[in-house]
Amino acid sequence: MSAGKILLVDDDDALRRAVAQGLELRGLEVAAFDNAPAALKTLNRDFDGAVVTDVRMPGMDGLALFERVRAIDPDIPVLLITGHGDVAMAVAALQDGAYDFVSKPFPMERLTAALARALEKRGLVLDNRRLEAAAQAGGGSPLLGDTPVMQRLRATIAQLAEAEVDVLIQGETGAGKGLVAHALHRGGSRRSRPMVTVNCAALPEAVFETELFGAAGAAGRPSTGRIERADRGVLFLDEIEGLSSSMQAKLLRVVEEREIWPVGAAEPRHLDLRIIAASKIDLAQAVRDGAFRADLYYRLNVVTLVVPPLRERREDVPGLFGFFLAEAAARLRRPAPRLTATIRDHLLGHDWPGNVRELAHYAERVALGLPSALVADDGATPAVAESLADRTGRYEAMVIRETLAACGGDARTAMALLQTPRKTFYDKLRRHGIEIDRYRPGKG
Repeated sequence: MSAGKILLVDDDDALRRAVAQGLELRGLEVAAFDNAPAALKTLNRDFDGAVVTDVRMPGMDGLALFERVRAIDPDIPVLLITGHGDVAMAVAALQDGAYDFVSKPFPMERLTAALARALEKRGLVLDNRRLEAAAQAGGGSPLLGDTPVMQRLRATIAQLAEAEVDVLIQGETGAGKGLVAHALHRGGSRRSRPMVTVNCAALPEAVFETELFGAAGAAGRPSTGRIERADRGVLFLDEIEGLSSSMQAKLLRVVEEREIWPVGAAEPRHLDLRIIAASKIDLAQAVRDGAFRADLYYRLNVVTLVVPPLRERREDVPGLFGFFLAEAAARLRRPAPRLTATIRDHLLGHDWPGNVRELAHYAERVALGLPSALVADDGATPAVAESLADRTGRYEAMVIRETLAACGGDARTAMALLQTPRKTFYDKLRRHGIEIDRYRPGKG
């Protein structure tokens, strides 16, 4: 059952204690009140549970409480406890937006089953609101998250952005190392100058020198390397662990002296650079393993920022998903889909080995409405949500059965209680397969 609090309101002390105990034994948190005004003081739009209230109470009764709850937030589920004479009244409340009702006496399983559905619905409502808020508060950067580790990361970026120090960023594939590099650049004094990105892992050794350092050229036509294009700006060395030992040695002079020696040039060129490097592996361990030069590592490692993987900050996943979903929907020019139970379960249950990048791709599939975004991890297609017509029919059949049970199968009394004409009443019996004789004494 979904997490959430149950607000129980009933002036009958014995019934209130029994129901509260039954719900608590089933793992629910219950706040019990003997009057409606006291219960209302605890409610607001952020309430993450459901309200269960008796209909007949002195002062403010259950229907008046339902109206007050609906004014606070119409999406808070309200379940009514009715007597046999209140069935028609409860049906009218259902039409006005009450979630469900149970008639006294009722089995605890009937109430807990209704509450399980109500809490699931409430959880989805609140999750969708949080997603919308996260999308609006994104500010153009998915470095979102309220977890302490993300708060510290943002604070450290703000401190380092204006500092003229080199930064080493470490994190798993797709964790957002490039986003951190861009945030450092945007927040620093070199923001008006370019940030030149070099994907070290994709750079063939045969063209390493000419691509990075440039060449003196012939007939006065020199070529400018990528490093020189970053002069007075920022050089971002992404996936630096992908450099071979010889490439690392050639890059060391750039990091140490801030100068390059173009191929064929007679003298070096001095540059004004801020260097940001990123690695998806632990470079300190790579140094110990002999896979990365210690002198280059220690010169790059003035300050190290570690970007945490999503599995270590699962609480941030829904907010990030909301940001990416809104972004994808806007780009595709279609409304953002609502969060479903299947999508929410995937968001919270998946480990996201591809981190932020994988989450962004998943949000795009959801925005496109692709079936692959709506398939559970075990490959099973989720059940289709119950339609409004099916749900209304289920309620209608339940109300008729409870009314027949209350009046001992007397059709005339049942029609009077339900305020239903004879032909309509018998049509509904046939539609729902209800045999009236089963409710008459001695026929059960």
